[in-house]
Amino acid sequence: MYLLIAENDFALATLLQSSFEHENYIVDLAEDAATAKRWVEQRRYDLAILDLDIERDRGTQILRDFRAKKSQLPILAISNSSRPGECAQLLDLGADDSLQKPFSFAELSARVRALVRRATRSTEAVLFLDDLELNRMEHSVKRGGRTIELTPKEFGLLEYLMRNAGQRVTRAQIVQQVWNYPCDTLTNVVDVYVNYLRKKIEGPLDRKLIYTVRGIGYEMHGMADVPVREV
Repeated sequence: MYLLIAENDFALATLLQSSFEHENYIVDLAEDAATAKRWVEQRRYDLAILDLDIERDRGTQILRDFRAKKSQLPILAISNSSRPGECAQLLDLGADDSLQKPFSFAELSARVRALVRRATRSTEAVLFLDDLELNRMEHSVKRGGRTIELTPKEFGLLEYLMRNAGQRVTRAQIVQQVWNYPCDTLTNVVDVYVNYLRKKIEGPLDRKLIYTVRGIGYEMHGMADVPVREV
């Protein structure tokens, strides 16, 4: 799962980032409004956590901007305000949930899980390719019924390849979509992680699923003419 945390309090931001990464989320941390708005427009996230204090006196406008850019993106708004009707106003402006400071990470994490569950009811939660199964909700991968342990980055790479099964993807595209870095960096790291994946999901006996496209990048496919199935 990919999270965007828009938070300008460095101590709180780094605490939230490390805590969510410990729960196997992949986290982008935006410390200013301009970065947050640019990433929301350019990248794919499963949920955004937006502190309305990230830009002085313009928090609600940022919320409107988020919603305008990504109509289906679950947004959890964090606010310092305790005035009556604040929660209702934020929901009307486009937030899917709101939380008032101070809060516990346990409550924030629970609210994030609830929003993600709600969102995945209307989108695919599980991807299948042949006998390979990736469950986004449970953050689990199985092949032929055998559980495969992946790191968060390996999981994100596999999800991207499965979503683009049957299509050639370049190393630059993978870096941009999985690592969220400019497309001209880290391309050599892609080869390393693809090799990690191959060892874990293919092994010496399982049929090959990830193919190298010489001079381009990679392509993932199973049996001919059998696309990824989503449920």
